[in-house]
Amino acid sequence: MEKNYEQIIKKARERVIDSIARNIDLYGITMSIGHLYGTLLFQDKPMSLDEMGEALGMSKTSMSTGVRTLLDLNMVNKVWMKGTRKDYYEVEQDWYQNFIDYFSIKWRKGVDDNVQALRKSVRELEELAAQEDLPEEIRLNVERDIEKINNALLYYNWLGRLIDTFESHKIFEFVPKEPGAH
Repeated sequence: MEKNYEQIIKKARERVIDSIARNIDLYGITMSIGHLYGTLLFQDKPMSLDEMGEALGMSKTSMSTGVRTLLDLNMVNKVWMKGTRKDYYEVEQDWYQNFIDYFSIKWRKGVDDNVQALRKSVRELEELAAQEDLPEEIRLNVERDIEKINNALLYYNWLGRLIDTFESHKIFEFVPKEPGAH
């Protein structure tokens, strides 16, 4: 019985692409963009928006939106192709860097937003606590809230250092990349 090698390869690729698409929501990405990413992953050459649309049966507009999302997350790269004015894209092959880029961007934004809100709240509560006519029960509540918020600020300081560890790649001193990974 002769094996159909192309069919086996196609089935294996489709399984991986589908798995990526189903699980890429961890990155806040839709299944259709996950399918796009998976499709690009198995290409041996960069693809244009037209080629992507044809491969996935989707519109060029959908492909453009998907590629923009993947570019913003540093998961794909725009590449120059000699002799054409079209834009071409390929997957960033370093999955470790993909993880670092994506989560560092998201975590840093979350940290910055939360720290800003916490600091503003501490300032307002400290102003309230400084009022001389503040009832003692209210003052105690305010002081407890300030303590809770300051504890949260310590956590966000730690999270910022963790993000720095990822961005500087020092994380790999603690959790090395798998041998042979690139």
